[in-house]
Amino acid sequence: MNRRQVITGLLSTVTMGKTVMEAMTIGTGDQPVQVTKPRATSGDSVEPNWPERLILTVGPEKADLVGTNEKAIHAAVDWVARFGGGTVKILPGVYRFRNAVYLQNHVRILGSGLDSVIVKEPSAAATLADDSDWFDQEITFADARGFQIGDGICIRVKDPDKGELKVIKRTLVARDGNRFKLDRALREDVFLQGEPKVETLFPLFSGENIADVTIENIALDGNKASNQNLDGNYAGCIWMQDCNRITMRKVTARNYNGDGISWQICHDVLVEDCYSHDHTGLGLHPGSGSQRTIIRRNRMVDNEQGLFFCWGVRWGLAESNYIEGSRLYGISIGHHDTDNVVRDNEIRTSGEVAILFRKEDGPSFQGNRNCLEKNRILGLTQEHGIGVDIQGQTKSITIRENEIRETQAAGTRVGIRIGPEADEITLADNRIEGFSQAVLDLRRKP
Repeated sequence: MNRRQVITGLLSTVTMGKTVMEAMTIGTGDQPVQVTKPRATSGDSVEPNWPERLILTVGPEKADLVGTNEKAIHAAVDWVARFGGGTVKILPGVYRFRNAVYLQNHVRILGSGLDSVIVKEPSAAATLADDSDWFDQEITFADARGFQIGDGICIRVKDPDKGELKVIKRTLVARDGNRFKLDRALREDVFLQGEPKVETLFPLFSGENIADVTIENIALDGNKASNQNLDGNYAGCIWMQDCNRITMRKVTARNYNGDGISWQICHDVLVEDCYSHDHTGLGLHPGSGSQRTIIRRNRMVDNEQGLFFCWGVRWGLAESNYIEGSRLYGISIGHHDTDNVVRDNEIRTSGEVAILFRKEDGPSFQGNRNCLEKNRILGLTQEHGIGVDIQGQTKSITIRENEIRETQAAGTRVGIRIGPEADEITLADNRIEGFSQAVLDLRRKP
């Protein structure tokens, strides 16, 4: 073998952030050499599938790190990450958070099911008493009661020129009376004329620019009755940004004043067997630009919306999920959300629409080339509810072998509504029952 020879093959990524070589061929392609027993080699991410790996336990007692707050779990995350990754095992107990746990590469969070519960502490709120420039790394409260060093905070301030709301998330790291130092510079102007407000709002688990992370078998409670709202572009029980190869499995996410689980610009995310319920926002939120997400066998119950495809979510699969009691929409698809498959899901008692294709600005922004197949849409709570609503200039949508059934009086409910500007809509072998109109096609006929 020489350095000019070509490497071809398949690398299989699995949970826990470990990369395993199942089979790799090295050669010209005509006479490949099979490598079945890789070695751990400096600088090579391909390594054996070690049956035992680094594990650190956290718990109220009899643990490697004894504690019941985010600091103990964060210390465990940092420790295993320092040695290349491993598992943080969270023992049974109730853990109360005043800040997020910020995950790192190759870390696995493994809870003890519903016996390990993480609860967000009630949020505190305050106004500011002094201006801070974008380069400053401190803020001054008018009244700092309820705030502590180590708290995760969210600053919301209006742009005085454009009126837009800016959101800044930071941690309080030092204090002198009402003055607090932040972990990082503001990078935005926080002027009193913008009416800045500071609140202790944060996701429970968070990650930015990381890869190969797993969160599984744990319960997360957002304590929405005692917390202000922060939407899923910034928070949730779990919130991830600019990440790769993230797995969330058997997570119970509940009661967040915002979204349950949200991931933004994250690729190759797997969400399976999770239960996301009773949020004021979205149950699951595959966020802007996320590619190749797999969402399967999850339950989304009693949220504003069940499953929300944000902007530019492509090549995804939503399969065998159960969605119930969404106050607005069961599933929402829109801006540049293309080439996704929504298959074998059960969507019950949605408010306005069970599956919505949103109206976007201009034909190039629509959620095109998506397929709905073998789903079961059962019941709508609003008198004017719609099973599948295709709005705007959406095109190239296939709807086949779905059961769409209204279980109440028909009223003015519609099974499938095709908007006047929609195009290339294929309907095949769907069972539609109990509506005032099975299919309402508003397109102009030639």
